[in-house]
Amino acid sequence: MTALPIIIDCDPGIDDAIAILTAFVSPELELLGITAVCGNQPLERTVRNALQLCELGGRADVPVFAGCFRPLLRQPIHGHFHGGSGLGNTVLPDPVKVAEERHAVDFLIESCRAAAANNRKLTLCTLGPLTNVAVALRMDPAIAAGIERIVMMGGAYREAGNRTIAAEFNILADPHAAHIVFSSGLPIVALPLDATHQVILTPGYAAQLSGAAGRISGPLGEMMAFWDRNDVRRYGARGGPMHDPLVIAYLLAPHLFGTEVARVFVEHDSELCLGQTIADWYGKSGQHPNVEIVTRVDAQGVFDLFHERLSRYAPEALT
Repeated sequence: MTALPIIIDCDPGIDDAIAILTAFVSPELELLGITAVCGNQPLERTVRNALQLCELGGRADVPVFAGCFRPLLRQPIHGHFHGGSGLGNTVLPDPVKVAEERHAVDFLIESCRAAAANNRKLTLCTLGPLTNVAVALRMDPAIAAGIERIVMMGGAYREAGNRTIAAEFNILADPHAAHIVFSSGLPIVALPLDATHQVILTPGYAAQLSGAAGRISGPLGEMMAFWDRNDVRRYGARGGPMHDPLVIAYLLAPHLFGTEVARVFVEHDSELCLGQTIADWYGKSGQHPNVEIVTRVDAQGVFDLFHERLSRYAPEALT
């Protein structure tokens, strides 16, 4: 089977880390590179975290590119749930490898052009704010010919926001970039809070996944423990939502997910509702649907998938 060529655009991030570490051991995915963006942490830290994760996962071959250092128009905001480093209290060794000299936006443009020329389109996996992708599309709209689809974590529809009353963090962090991407005409699969809140990394699941993860068990367990929101009222259990990992799970096992199509609009003017994603489920706008929104997830199936994948870090599986 031919591997699916992907680029992961991200702002690591504990949940990004789980997603990236899973992608590293999934041969169905050909990871061409990781592009970092300002989001959960400032750009300098998200780049460093991506480099450290490459070394933790034994994938120093994956190039890392530094992208946009701030949102398009608004002031930067950063995540509340990832600790001062972005990876909780986990201390990883200083990275040996360094980021590539090319800017992430240039890498995205060049990769999409090459994909179009070779008739082998890319899937963009966006785990953070959409600044890098929006800038690439503005600089060279023709790159859309090299993009099969965007599979993103972002937005909230029937579920309330997680950073404000109305908005999910990735969209709120750069709503103008999100507006550009949602208006691009590209095929988009969105995994919003409506989906990710169905998959809670409880302490029990965290112990199972980290316990199976062989040589990365220690740092992975520390990150997962830090991710526990301890907000039973909102999530129905202790733990934290598996936001970004669901992007990788969707690529590997789409049968575990159910979707509905809708036209999506992004609020980028209102002070109260800045960053809100609004879905026209019933055609009231008169505009065609532009997004497949994931609304249903087989949570047990997803955890079984991550257990199997992370177990590939066991020492015997690497010899």
